[in-house]
Amino acid sequence: MSATRRLTMAQALVEFLANQHSERDGREQRLFAGCFGIFGHGNVAGIGQALRQHPALPYHMARNEQSMVHIASGYAKHRNRLATFACTSSIGPGATNMVTGAATATVNRLPVLLLPGDIFASRVAPPVLQQQEPATGPDASANDAFRPVSRYFDRINRPDQLPGSLLEAMRVLTDPAETGAVTLALPQDVQTEAFDYPEELFERRVWHVARPVPEPAALARALEVLRGARRPLIVAGGGVIYSEATGALAALAEATGIPVAETYAGKGSMPYDHPSSLGAIGVTGTDGANAMAREADVVLGIGTRWADFATASHSIFTNPEVRFVNVNVAPVDAFKHAATPVVADARQALEDLTEALAGWTADEDWRQAAAGHNRDWDAKVERVYRAGHGPLPSQGEVIGAVNDAAEPRDVVVCAAGSMPGDLHKLWRTRDPKQFHLEYGNSCMGYEIPGAIGIRLADPDREVFAMVGDAGYLMSPGELVTAVAERVKIIVVLVQNHGYASIGSLSEASGNGRFGTRFRYREADGGDGEVLPVDLAANAASLGAKVLTPRTVGELADALKEAREADGPVVVHVETDPLHYVTIGGAWWDVAVAEVSASEDVRRARAGYEQSKQNQRPYL
Repeated sequence: MSATRRLTMAQALVEFLANQHSERDGREQRLFAGCFGIFGHGNVAGIGQALRQHPALPYHMARNEQSMVHIASGYAKHRNRLATFACTSSIGPGATNMVTGAATATVNRLPVLLLPGDIFASRVAPPVLQQQEPATGPDASANDAFRPVSRYFDRINRPDQLPGSLLEAMRVLTDPAETGAVTLALPQDVQTEAFDYPEELFERRVWHVARPVPEPAALARALEVLRGARRPLIVAGGGVIYSEATGALAALAEATGIPVAETYAGKGSMPYDHPSSLGAIGVTGTDGANAMAREADVVLGIGTRWADFATASHSIFTNPEVRFVNVNVAPVDAFKHAATPVVADARQALEDLTEALAGWTADEDWRQAAAGHNRDWDAKVERVYRAGHGPLPSQGEVIGAVNDAAEPRDVVVCAAGSMPGDLHKLWRTRDPKQFHLEYGNSCMGYEIPGAIGIRLADPDREVFAMVGDAGYLMSPGELVTAVAERVKIIVVLVQNHGYASIGSLSEASGNGRFGTRFRYREADGGDGEVLPVDLAANAASLGAKVLTPRTVGELADALKEAREADGPVVVHVETDPLHYVTIGGAWWDVAVAEVSASEDVRRARAGYEQSKQNQRPYL
């Protein structure tokens, strides 16, 4: 009879997590760097007790449950999905606060493990504190909200159910095609119940992260399409970076002359000044990338899920003969756009394609056109960086100052608002990990916790979290976490007194920035004076060092000072909210009201219907 150990379910869970490792290419690392948590009814006596007695899985206190999931996501993304954090919460609002974080992780295919407390499995004392009591039955709880936003969900109603569920959870977390949020809902009474668990459950386990090779027939079909191309284009997505395939991508581009455009998650796949690099594509793309997309006859998508905003893929590829070849580890993405699919690891597939395409190249004038677009765009970026706009600086100038201050291995992180689009177009990437955007879910409030996760993942890099005033207000509390954990981040807080991105979108759809300005509300419903909100004072009250430059020159000095600081720094800078980055871009499908009393709306609808004609399905 095999040896057993009598532990509570929570103790067994923590012991198991502390012994899990991932491995790819022979390099092993801890799968869980620790556990973030906020304790309350539903986890303090179970998971809380277990974490206290098991220091091998370090505990970190967060200030908001959604934010701690963002920390785990930022960490996982920076570590190429090979390591993450667990996150535990109480039952009720603590748990449901994590749902948005779960959705963000799953949309972005990032592994996070969520351990929310749950109702009593015994059902002897319902309704317990914070129990929803759904009319659908006593086995439902608010945690069922995690089901549609998790890649794997289970509720552990008996201690002996834990081992099988843990193994399935680890399988999903370490599968690059399946990964996302994994939720194990933990009834609060079951967390404290003891069971004789087999010792083998707690042995050191190493989960191999595979590099699936292309199926020969699929590779042959892809090569046939590529060899027939005269104006091919590569669209590099996040899979290029997660697979550590940037070197293989550069080798293919240099050997074949195929230019490379990048999605949000794929930005950094090529250095910004490489002659084959077109930079950003799509709604927030560069002029060159979007121009070559319109002419391309074959598009090779590598590690992209073809999100429409990130690629404008349903409207920008206007060549009627265009064909797609998709390389992706996830079949659901490989088959999009009626593509010739290659289900494989990005690095492995790129190496195989480079070898098989030896001697074949795109047209030389196509290669030279890409190099010309690269030079032209860099000149445009330089003009935005040095615009000399005043009296308040423009957002483009702020980005330029941060880019100047950042060293090649430093990281910029952003998530929502107008800033991600401007960064996508303007940031000069020099390292595959220098650009970190959460734009699958575009989740306001990701920036500060995401930056914490990145810095925990790689303490040798400076991390610049660029956030607007609206995004900052979503999760300023994690500055306290950065202070408490002694995590150095530099938050560049851009104050423009409103929702800049949605404001411009509202204006473009004929709605005149309705409901997007941070102003006093007047009796007639209109906007009054700017609110007297002092976000710099707020950041200082949370323990951060605060700097308040007023000009681009002062901003450059402030960023130098911030680099020298030991703890978190907030650099608060006012910008002109009506001065936009106008270069680049493409049409995006944002439906406009078909009937309206407003002439502006009717005019916007006419433009929408005209642009809609260029949209295409892929059948």
